[in-house]
Amino acid sequence: MAVANVSSFLPVARRDARVLILGSMPGIASLEAQRYYAHPRNAFWPILAEICGFDRELLYEQRLKEVQRLGIALWDVLASCARSGSLDSDIEAASIRTNDFAGFLASHPGVTTVLCNGGAAFQMFRKRVVPGLSDEFAKLRVRQLPSSSPAHASMTLAQKRDVWLREIGPLLE
Repeated sequence: MAVANVSSFLPVARRDARVLILGSMPGIASLEAQRYYAHPRNAFWPILAEICGFDRELLYEQRLKEVQRLGIALWDVLASCARSGSLDSDIEAASIRTNDFAGFLASHPGVTTVLCNGGAAFQMFRKRVVPGLSDEFAKLRVRQLPSSSPAHASMTLAQKRDVWLREIGPLLE
């Protein structure tokens, strides 16, 4: 597969967001659909719908409104990169450009928790973003969640949901 330059989406966030869920970079299906977590086997929306109490069959725009209503923002660690497929392992490290987290966090001061959807998002955020953040953001609680991607097949949907629920559930109360 040829290497392509890809760019992530704008964040989905209300000003009163408290939790930021980060992916690494949208996969091909998401980029084509211009929607977060559009791959039909990605567990993100089924997990969030169950945890947050909304119908997973809602239209995409309605799902976005539901998560935002609950104080959840969505974004990706990377603004752009070169990649030959959808997998994080396909990303060419030298091409990585991260999103402007200092700007995002300054305009969303209620965000106290960053939940990374998978190990790649967690590692990239810790390695490429955290060192550039000012001391005022040092208090952020950063956690790694099991990837909702179908490529992460070592856990069942129920196991993934349970871990996500332990991390997100208390933040919604």
